[in-house]
Amino acid sequence: MRGRTRTPGAQLRFTDLDGHRFTCFVTGTPGGQLADLELRHRRPARAEDRIRAAKDTGLRNLPLHDFTQNQIWLEIVALACELLAWMQMLALHGTDARRYEPKRLRLRLLAVAGRLVHGGRRLRLRIPTRWPWASQLITALTRLHALPAPT
Repeated sequence: MRGRTRTPGAQLRFTDLDGHRFTCFVTGTPGGQLADLELRHRRPARAEDRIRAAKDTGLRNLPLHDFTQNQIWLEIVALACELLAWMQMLALHGTDARRYEPKRLRLRLLAVAGRLVHGGRRLRLRIPTRWPWASQLITALTRLHALPAPT
């Protein structure tokens, strides 16, 4: 540091003239591409994001008393996380909603006060037009409905 004495516990930083902050990591990996090292470095962060999302989906607490009941609860939480991840990948691609956390998904897309209406031998879902995220929800439902049926 230029002419300053460092206080105990202070982190050393180096910046360029515009104030940009640089980070680096050092490995003992011989050779390889920088992109591969970056991917290996970021992979644990993705796992931590999935764990945080699972906690928001129900993993935070075990509400039942018996071990086997809580085991079933954890299976349901894992299934809900998988369904949310697949729904975001298949129905919300190309939108900001693909990166929503479970709480925001629940608020904006899953907890809509819609009505099921019978008419013309069809069942329709009526979504309020004044709902701020109605267009995102309709687009997502259209994309999911257009997917081929599983075989």
